[in-house]
Amino acid sequence: MRKLCKILKEEDVGSIGIGAMIVFIAMVLVAGIAASVLVQTANTLEIQAMNTGEETTSEVSTGIAVFDIEGHVNKTSTGATKSNSVNWLTISIKPRAGSNDIDLKTTVIELSNGAKKTLLSYNSSNSTYIFNTTVNSWNGQIFSSYTMGWGNLSKEDFGILVLSDADSSISASTPVINRGDAVMLCMNCTNIFPDTTDGLKTRDNVWGQVIPEEGSFGVFSFRVPSSLSDTVYDLY
Repeated sequence: MRKLCKILKEEDVGSIGIGAMIVFIAMVLVAGIAASVLVQTANTLEIQAMNTGEETTSEVSTGIAVFDIEGHVNKTSTGATKSNSVNWLTISIKPRAGSNDIDLKTTVIELSNGAKKTLLSYNSSNSTYIFNTTVNSWNGQIFSSYTMGWGNLSKEDFGILVLSDADSSISASTPVINRGDAVMLCMNCTNIFPDTTDGLKTRDNVWGQVIPEEGSFGVFSFRVPSSLSDTVYDLY
């Protein structure tokens, strides 16, 4: 025992204590750094999860619903059907329940008749592309070349006819639809399908999508009747 005490001199005991303290401090520093990294990583993951959740919720709840499609048959002044074709087309849409605001300026229509597929967008540079903003201003005459601007629509453009807009969110420069709004998207099929008898011909199977910038697509499909004796047809 005496020999052991002689070996463990006072300076040796002090050195052991200092070494233990250094090791302890190093462990505390490492634990602190590790905890800081874990907290920072947790915060980053939480922010990312919240952003992902908000984007997912918006993507799921936002969308366009197609509720009606009308077609106009091209006729001569005598009333005879010209080329048995649908020359003008309207797709009626509205936001889905719980949807965020949808800017129609960034919305695209995909339209195909089996022989040709085309993409149409809204051109805000020409104010005639938004035909009218109230039903009373055009007296309900949807397919009127005099009242409406059907001739201004090219093969790549669609026009907007406002059916309902209580908060006046739809204008020529910013056509934004929200809760309670309903509009008709108008297309000139004579320019879109010039190789198929100046428009959509009889028995054509037509399908397409109204694609907003964010949210669910409005999908539709219909078949043109085999006989086009009337002027206006409900196609969807």
